[in-house]
Amino acid sequence: MAKICLSLTGKTLVEDLEILESNRKFIDMAELRVDCLDPDERFHIRSFPDLAGLPVILSIRRAIDGGSFTGGDGSRITLLAKGLAYADANRRRNFAYVDLEEDLNVPSLEEAARTYGTRIIRSMYKQDGIEHDTAEKLNKLKRTGDELVKASIASHSLYDVLKVFRLAKETTTTEKILQCTGKFGIFSTVLAEHLGSQISYVYPTEDEEGPKAEELVVNCRFRDINKDTKIYALSGFPQVNKDYPYFFNSVFTNEQINAVYVPIPADSLHSLMRLADEIKIAGISISSPYNEDIIPYLTTHSKEVDLIGSCNCIVKGALGWMGYNTDAESFTTSILNFHGGKDLRRHKITIIGAGSVARAVAAELYRLKAKALILNRNSARARRLAELYKFAWASLDASGAELMEKYSDLIIHCSPIGSGSHPNTDAMEYYEFMGNETVMDINYKPEKTPFLKRAEAAGCRILNGYDMLYRQACKQYEHFMNREFPPSLFSRVEL
Repeated sequence: MAKICLSLTGKTLVEDLEILESNRKFIDMAELRVDCLDPDERFHIRSFPDLAGLPVILSIRRAIDGGSFTGGDGSRITLLAKGLAYADANRRRNFAYVDLEEDLNVPSLEEAARTYGTRIIRSMYKQDGIEHDTAEKLNKLKRTGDELVKASIASHSLYDVLKVFRLAKETTTTEKILQCTGKFGIFSTVLAEHLGSQISYVYPTEDEEGPKAEELVVNCRFRDINKDTKIYALSGFPQVNKDYPYFFNSVFTNEQINAVYVPIPADSLHSLMRLADEIKIAGISISSPYNEDIIPYLTTHSKEVDLIGSCNCIVKGALGWMGYNTDAESFTTSILNFHGGKDLRRHKITIIGAGSVARAVAAELYRLKAKALILNRNSARARRLAELYKFAWASLDASGAELMEKYSDLIIHCSPIGSGSHPNTDAMEYYEFMGNETVMDINYKPEKTPFLKRAEAAGCRILNGYDMLYRQACKQYEHFMNREFPPSLFSRVEL
């Protein structure tokens, strides 16, 4: 099993020790990034392994390799020598590893490391992604039998990450560390076993280099993953909901299912589907902006996908990808439980938004015998959706707000406005609530968007999207696992 290594990037050794202590129960080892220390602190690095009380990698990363060290090679070699000097017969008091780049050739330094059991990590850093001969170079990187080779690859797209997984297959016989940095590669840290990587690097705070230690262990089931673990994923762009992985991985843990669910930001749907085939992803929750574009990739799909023209869940079968839409049923169950009744006949309803969720909501409102108004900033999109069901439509502006007064029995907000990157924005600031409306916002973070707060203040009954999205996740589980969601876990496992 791959080891979890906490990369320590504090300015002082005391700060690094405090960070290490707060993460100790989640990690196996640490990397002391000497390049991040204040200059005066670098003189005291020799004592760090004894203070840390676990295996430590000595690393002084150069700026050209994505690090912070800007001095010359001579001063860096002096610092490395200082870290390895006065080696103790008790190896636990020495650095367990030292990270030396492929172009660094200092035999005396390497000999000093080996004399007292400090293993050399021979590394290459690729800031511009994988080159055509990276696999050949990695296979030949080791200079002596006891070295561990490392390739740290910066990912600038999902295709870069796909190439790292292909690199892993081309170097299966080489004992190695594969690190894929950048926001596109964070999920690969979870899948170290599938990369054949000996070490996964984690960080004190989540950034574009990798996840936090606690998230890796608690939320991503890292300790339970092996080469037979089935992979499920959530994918979209630019944002990916990080609550879904916690939900699915908690269910997998409770049900003792050998599976893991990871968030994969995908700047290209084509790259996502190639990656899915490469690493044998068993199922994917599809989010914006790919709910419509995914349909041509499907071998077969449900009648809901055909009716709505939107898909948010795909499962790999023997003949290819099968597609489903769980928005529709989840919305209907949630709103009828809240609002009461078996249908919505004689209700006049406003839908704000015209994206994939709004498409599902519109289809269900039509099935439930309601009349509706579609509002969207892009009035052409509102019109196209409304014409499918002979609904009214308008632009999301003052004229649309005036028309809303005739469609105000139920108001359903289906856009991301008010959450995510728009947390303080009111979805429909032009509309004045009368207090007798029922208002639903499909967002659930924050619990009350500005739109819901204003509705509640006016006396309206309000509902956020948590219940709908929870039911959606349960339905996707059923498609992934081909069995009913465990009733005993309903509402026990949270998003």
